[in-house]
Amino acid sequence: ALFQLNTFGPLRLVQGVLPAMRERGAGRLVFVSSVQGRLVVPIIGPYAASKWALEAFAETLAVEAGHFGVKVSILQPGSVSSGGAGRAKSFFGENDPYTPLFEQFGPLRGTSVFETITPEEVAAAVADTIEQPDPPLRVPVGAPARTALEARKAAPEDAPFVPVTLDW
Repeated sequence: ALFQLNTFGPLRLVQGVLPAMRERGAGRLVFVSSVQGRLVVPIIGPYAASKWALEAFAETLAVEAGHFGVKVSILQPGSVSSGGAGRAKSFFGENDPYTPLFEQFGPLRGTSVFETITPEEVAAAVADTIEQPDPPLRVPVGAPARTALEARKAAPEDAPFVPVTLDW
C-alpha cells in the first residue's frame, strides 16, 4: 500500500503528463518525498523504502526529461503534523522482539529530533519551488529536515545513520 501511494501513484501520474510536457518543451514535476527518502528511522523502513524509490525515480526523470525542458524537484519534509503518523498501522505480535525499540522510538515524536511542520508549510514549499525559474533537484522543507539531511550527509557512508541514540 505504501508503494502504491508513494511510488507507483506518482509514476502513473508522470506517465500521463510527461508526453505533453515533452511535446511542449517545458514542464515542472514536483514530488513530495520525505527526509526518509535519504535516511531511515527505526521501525518504519517500508515507508522509507517507498520514498527512496520515489527519489530514485524522480532523479532519473531529472536526467531523462531535463533536455526536453522538464524541470524536476523533490521536496523533503521531515515530520508533518498531518496526523498520518498516528494513523500508521503497526503489526507487532505478542512478545515481538522489536517492541522495545518501538516503545523507545514512539515518545521521541514531538521532540526537537522529530519536530513537526504543518501541511501548510509543505504547500508553501511546493508553491515556492514551482515559482523558481531554476529550482534545485532536492528541497529540504523546514529546519528539522535541513538539520537531519545535513547530519546524514556528514555521516560516514559505510555506517547506518540514526538521528538519535536508541538504547535497547
